[in-house]
Amino acid sequence: MLPVRRQPRRALLGVAVVAAAAAVGVPVATQADGETQVITEVRPAQLVPKSKARPAPTASASSLSQTAPSVINSGPTGRVALTGPWRVKTDRYDTGSSKGYQSGAFDGRAVTLPYSPNARTLTGNAGVESHRGTVAWYRTSFAVQKAGDYRLRFESVNHRATVYLDGRKIGTHVGEYLPFEFLVGLKAGVEHELVVKADWRGPLRMKREGWHRTWFNFGGINREVTLRPVGDSELTAPTINTRLQPDGSAKVDITVHAKNRIDSRALGVIGVLRRGDERYELDFPDLVVPRRGTKILYAQVTVPKPALWEPGSPNLYDLELGVPGESGYVQKVGLRQVQRDGTKLLLNGKRVELHGASIHEDAKGRGDAVTGPDMDALVEDLKSIGANATRAQHPLHPALLERLDAAGILLWMGVGPVDAPGAWTSRGPRLLAQAKSRVRASYFQAQPHPSLIVWNLVNEIAGNGHPAGQVPYIQSMSAELKRRDPGRLVALDIWGAHPPKVAGPVYRNIDAIGDTNYIGWYELTKAPRQTVRNAIRTHITDLQKIFPDKIMVVTEFGAEANDLNPTNRPGGFRFQADLLRLHLDEYAKIENLSGALVWNLRDFAVAPSFAGGSIRKQVPEIRIVKGINQKGLFEYAGRRKRSADVVQGAITRALARTAAGAGG
Repeated sequence: MLPVRRQPRRALLGVAVVAAAAAVGVPVATQADGETQVITEVRPAQLVPKSKARPAPTASASSLSQTAPSVINSGPTGRVALTGPWRVKTDRYDTGSSKGYQSGAFDGRAVTLPYSPNARTLTGNAGVESHRGTVAWYRTSFAVQKAGDYRLRFESVNHRATVYLDGRKIGTHVGEYLPFEFLVGLKAGVEHELVVKADWRGPLRMKREGWHRTWFNFGGINREVTLRPVGDSELTAPTINTRLQPDGSAKVDITVHAKNRIDSRALGVIGVLRRGDERYELDFPDLVVPRRGTKILYAQVTVPKPALWEPGSPNLYDLELGVPGESGYVQKVGLRQVQRDGTKLLLNGKRVELHGASIHEDAKGRGDAVTGPDMDALVEDLKSIGANATRAQHPLHPALLERLDAAGILLWMGVGPVDAPGAWTSRGPRLLAQAKSRVRASYFQAQPHPSLIVWNLVNEIAGNGHPAGQVPYIQSMSAELKRRDPGRLVALDIWGAHPPKVAGPVYRNIDAIGDTNYIGWYELTKAPRQTVRNAIRTHITDLQKIFPDKIMVVTEFGAEANDLNPTNRPGGFRFQADLLRLHLDEYAKIENLSGALVWNLRDFAVAPSFAGGSIRKQVPEIRIVKGINQKGLFEYAGRRKRSADVVQGAITRALARTAAGAGG
C-alpha cells in the first residue's frame, strides 16, 4: 500500500468539502463557509520537480468510542469507521434543538452503525406512522492521536442530515444513498462529540422534491460513517476503462482527481496496477496544480495477457494510487470490455445474457441499514439460483458492489430519481439540476466496479417520456454518461404496459431497453396458459419492432406469493412458480432477447398502504400483506420459496444455451 503523508495540527475549520466532481454538478454537503476549487482535465505530460512532504495526522481508535476498519475496502487510505457505540434518541416533535441535543445533551439507546430506528415497525397502523417518518438524534465520541485536518464521511443518511461537531453545526445534506463529507480540524487527545440529526418526515414532501421511493421509508444513518486524515494532497474518484486489442492485450485507461491543498506545485502522482507477480506502473503527468485546485490526471497502461473479469472468472487487480508521503487510494478493479453489437450485449467480445433477479437492500429488522453479513447473504441467495446478473432500482452500497465484483455477478443499476410507473416529479430547473447531480455522484462513486455494466436512468418510463423535466434529463445524462464512461451501457426501464408507439428522440443515446412485463399477473391473471404465452411473445416481439436497434432485457416480471392464499391460486406459491416458469420458457424461445431478471430476489418492505396494486381488481379475493412486496423468490425472513427452484433450473438451462452458442 502506498504511504500516507502526514501534516501538523490545525484548528477546527468551518469549510465545506467540495468533492472533486463539484464543477460538474455533483451534490455536496452544505457548510457555513465555502471552499472553492478549480478542476481541469489534463492529459499531456508536464514534468516538474516534486515538492517536499510534511506529515499528516493519523486517526485511531479511542477508549471513548469504538472504531473499526471500513466495511468498504476500496477508497482513500487511512480510513476508520465510526461504528459505535452511538446513542440514538427519537424526537417526534422536533424539539431537540431547543433542549441542546446538538451538543450531545441526550440519553438514548446504544447502537452500532448502520442503524435505522424504524426498521422493525413496517405493517399495520404502527407501520403507517413509522413510514411517515420522524426525527432521530445520533451521538458518539472519538479521539485522534494527532491534530490536523480530517474528512468526516457519511455514505448515506435518510433523509435530511444536520451534522454537529463539538456543539457546532458543520453542515447539512439532503437525500439518501448518496455520500457526503466534511473537512474538519481535530485536536489530539481530546474527546470530540459528533452529533447527527436525521429527519425523514414526510414521504409525500420528499416525492414533491424529487425524492420519491418505491420502498419503505427507513430513516437514519443507514450506511457507514468514516474518518480519515488529510494531508497536503488528496486523491479521489478514480475511473477505469478497458479496451481489448486484436493481439489479446488490453489497453487500460485510468483517471484520478488530484487535489492540492497548499501553494501551487506539482503533485507527482504515482500508481501501479498489479495482480500476483504482475505489476504495471502508471505514468501520470507530473503537473502543476494550483492552491486548492484539482486536476483530473490520466494514465494508460497496456496489459499484454490480461486476466479478464467475467462471470465464472471474476479476476481482480489491485489499483494503488498515491502522492508519496501524502495521500493514497486503493481500489479492486476488473479488466473487462462491455460493448453493444446491434441488439447483442457483448462482454469481452462474447455474447452474454443477463439471468437472475433484482435486489433491494433490505434486511428484516434492519431495513436498508444492511451490514456486511446481510450483503453476504444477498450475494449467496443470488448464487443459489445460479444468477449471473442482478438489478437494483437505486445506487447500491459500495461494499455490496465489491461483493458483486468478487462474485462475478453483473449489475444493471438505477441512478438518479426513482418514480412510480409512468410518473416524473423532478420538474423545473432546480429539480432537473438535482436529478443530474445525483447521477454524477453515483457515477464517481461506482465507476471503478467491473460488475456494474449498465447505468439505468429511469424506472418505468411511459411512452416517450414527460417533456417537462424527464426528457431533457434523459437526453442530457445519456449523452454525458456515454462520453464519460464508454465502457458501459446506458439504459431505460420502460413501463411495459405503456410503451411508445414509435421510439422518439429520448431514446437516441440509449443502448438497452429494460421491459417491465406483468402479463399473467396484473393482466390476464386468470386467462388460459396458452393465452398468456401468446401475449408474452407478442408483447416482446412488438417491443423489438419499436426498438429494432436496441439491446432488449426483461428487467421486471413476477407475482406475489405467500401462504395466505391457496397454493395454485393467484397469490399462492405454486401459482408464482408456474407463472415464472411460463415466462422464462417463452423468453428462451425469443431470438435476440438478452436476458430476464425476476422481480424480486427477496420480499421487501414498501409503503404500508401498498396492498398488491391493481391485482385486487383482477383477483378481489386475494390476500396480500400490506406493506410487504411478496414477489420475492425468498421470503422477507429468508426462507426459500418453490419459485426459486424453478428460476434456478431456467437459469441453468439458459446459461448452458449461451455457452453452447458461443462454442459453436
